Amino acid sequence: METLSILAGTRAHAGPAAGFLIRRADDGADLVAYRRLRHDAFVVDQHLFAGSDADDVDDDPRTVVLVAVAQDGTVVGGVRLAPRCEPDLGWWTGSRLVTSSAARSSGVGPALVRAACAHAESAGVLRFDATVQRRYAGMFGALGWEDHGDCLVAGQPHALMRWPLHRMQRLADATKSFLGDALAPLRAVPGGLGPDGFVGDDGVPLPGSDLVAACDAIIPSMVERDPEWAGWCSVLVNVNDLTAMGAAPTGLLDAVGAPTRSLLTRIVRGIAKASQAWRVPVLGGHTQLGVPASLAVTAFGRTSSPIRAGGGSAGDIVRLTADLAGGWRPGHHGRQWDSTSTRSGDDLAELSTLVARMAPRAAKDVSMAGVVGTMGMLAEASGTGAELDVARIPRPEAADMGAWLTCFPGYAMLTADRAAASAPRVPSGVVTGACGELTARRGVRLRWPDGVTTTAVAADVTGLGRA
Repeated sequence: METLSILAGTRAHAGPAAGFLIRRADDGADLVAYRRLRHDAFVVDQHLFAGSDADDVDDDPRTVVLVAVAQDGTVVGGVRLAPRCEPDLGWWTGSRLVTSSAARSSGVGPALVRAACAHAESAGVLRFDATVQRRYAGMFGALGWEDHGDCLVAGQPHALMRWPLHRMQRLADATKSFLGDALAPLRAVPGGLGPDGFVGDDGVPLPGSDLVAACDAIIPSMVERDPEWAGWCSVLVNVNDLTAMGAAPTGLLDAVGAPTRSLLTRIVRGIAKASQAWRVPVLGGHTQLGVPASLAVTAFGRTSSPIRAGGGSAGDIVRLTADLAGGWRPGHHGRQWDSTSTRSGDDLAELSTLVARMAPRAAKDVSMAGVVGTMGMLAEASGTGAELDVARIPRPEAADMGAWLTCFPGYAMLTADRAAASAPRVPSGVVTGACGELTARRGVRLRWPDGVTTTAVAADVTGLGRA
């Protein structure tokens, strides 16, 4: 028969099909059978444990057990995976992989490993480790795991293995990696892509003035599916761009296209609500009916001392200041955090001045590249790399770390400054925390509670280079 488990995959060549299904343990009988297999293997046969191999992970309600079940319903193998920390930081471990002696030649073991990796990725895990008996390290390596050295468990040689997860690298590649090449022709004109020191910034100072301009477009599918929210966000992202540069917003221009009057009305309604909320007028723009949905807004602000994304240097302390109030936007769970639509105009006005009051050496607002991708852009513009301490990153309780580091967080500012810089005063619900530093080594790395660092973004994000 065909392999029943999508997680386990199918064979690339003709051969006997797997006679088992991999599923999440869904009742007590599955768990009892899985633990019996463990006891027989690790206590009776291998003598790794005396009496029982049960531990605290078995009692953790967050633990997930996957079992391999034969066609007759017999559990022939299993594996467990669970968060390593409380609260969950996105660091999980896999353990207690076991198969019955009768099923070891049927591929159950490798299939369970692949299923555990797939589950970890689908759960948004950022680091996935396993400590495996050294004799099985080759099997894990063949499946794509990284070997990080030796250790002893119950006096027996084991290998520290890690499954490579590239969620943040994929997001950075998809949203920003093409910019350097795509925009290269614009550099042919003097001043193209902005004056020296501001290339790759959220906005650009207009030469010979104290004006700063920023421009953002909203994804057409979002305009079609959630037009009022798209209108709101078109103002939000532009005000955020000005905020990151320390500029006070003074006016907006919009360019709106819609196939119907109804959609146009809803888009404009969202823009108008945001314009009123941030107290920034729409001065004019362009509006067209009978065309595919589109929305772009240009914002203008003023500052005599614009803050650069590329103003940092190795050794500067990185701070994330984020509004943790609100929740996931309906229809955009795990992708867009909405804290602004419930804020008062006074709160929004105060937040728009926050970076200017901080006056850091470098700043950038967190964009669709997420916290890590945006950190990579700030570091790239500064000619540095960055390291973030995962346990110190401010985040809402309702958001898991994987989603928070890769979503659009509504209002979140990354800044870099000298260690002596003081923390800013923030409104209720807004949290600011020093959570990393700029480094001489390029790319962005995550530092975990055990001191291990993992690479989140391997190199420069945009290809635009140093500002």
